[in-house]
Amino acid sequence: MTQALIMKEAEQAEPLQVVNRRANLLGMNRADMTEAMAALGIKPFRAKQVWNWIYRNGITDFASMSNIGKEMQALLEQHFFMARARIDKDLVSFDGTRKWLLEFSDGQKVETVFIPEGNRGTLCISSQVGCTLACTFCHTGTQRLVRNLVAGEIVDQVLVAMDALGGWQQGPRGAKRDEDDSQQRITNIVFMGMGEPMFNYAHVARACEILIDEQGLQLSRRKVTISTSGVVPRIRQMADELGVNLAISLHGVRDELRDEIVPINRKYKMDALMESLHYYASKHPTRSILIEYVMLKDVNDSDADAHILADLLEGLNVKVNLIPFNPWPGSPYVCSSNNRIHAFGNILIRRKIPCPIRTTRGADILAACGQLKSDSELKKGQKVAL
Repeated sequence: MTQALIMKEAEQAEPLQVVNRRANLLGMNRADMTEAMAALGIKPFRAKQVWNWIYRNGITDFASMSNIGKEMQALLEQHFFMARARIDKDLVSFDGTRKWLLEFSDGQKVETVFIPEGNRGTLCISSQVGCTLACTFCHTGTQRLVRNLVAGEIVDQVLVAMDALGGWQQGPRGAKRDEDDSQQRITNIVFMGMGEPMFNYAHVARACEILIDEQGLQLSRRKVTISTSGVVPRIRQMADELGVNLAISLHGVRDELRDEIVPINRKYKMDALMESLHYYASKHPTRSILIEYVMLKDVNDSDADAHILADLLEGLNVKVNLIPFNPWPGSPYVCSSNNRIHAFGNILIRRKIPCPIRTTRGADILAACGQLKSDSELKKGQKVAL
């Protein structure tokens, strides 16, 4: 199958998740849930109660919804489900980073990573099982695309993490839990896990709508970031529709190099990508676009590359995140030296471009940037000690 056909298939949305004729409530926004329950004669205020049990209390079964009668609980059980993915592995790095390998009902697996910062933290979630992009420096890119995740499976990753971290705002019967400064909380969501989010745009967009709902998890649009390798039409669509943060997995400043290391560039060239960034900026002028740039020794880390990058980004509100390359078994690349990374960054800083260097987190459990690859695929190739 050609790369073009793979990309076309990956972009096609799938229906709401249905198992044994039961629909997954986690894949529905509030309006859809209300409509689905109304079709069964259930009044809107009951749908709101169910929504609150799911997204305020973290409840996973209808029998625990104490303000809903047993007959209605049975009716809901007959037509809907909201079960969590199974945790296949739960790994914790020496630096506190935590990675879950999650298995869905069809046996497919993805990885989700929580990066703590005191009592706050960022959850890195996946949008596909595998990936089509084949970026040569990325471990996930060596895994074939299996399928898109549906919206419920994307949201489920957040709920599983909240279960594990004790992050629910309310306890049983809606009682407010005491604030605990030592408790780790998910404050930011980044679509930087397995897969290209823009090739699963419909489900990613639906998941974002659920995550930012003001009557649910209440995440701010400014706390949700979608990272893309450069699917230009979807960047424009996202700018018009979602209003969440944008990150670009750039990693090269010339078409010939980017064609090699980020193959999506063969379809959407640098000029088109830059035009889409200016379009996003015109729609969201106060938002800073995050430019992700992995540092590869003698590949993309020269002073000349830094100057070209600064020229490309001129006039945009951006922050460049320099990412030390995280090695994985069989990788052909080496990370740029610390001195070279800082020299590259200093050029950008002198050009008035904010340029933090990302601290590598979770490398010992293969949870760092570019290292994610589902356990089922790892077993088929070189064995890695987890």
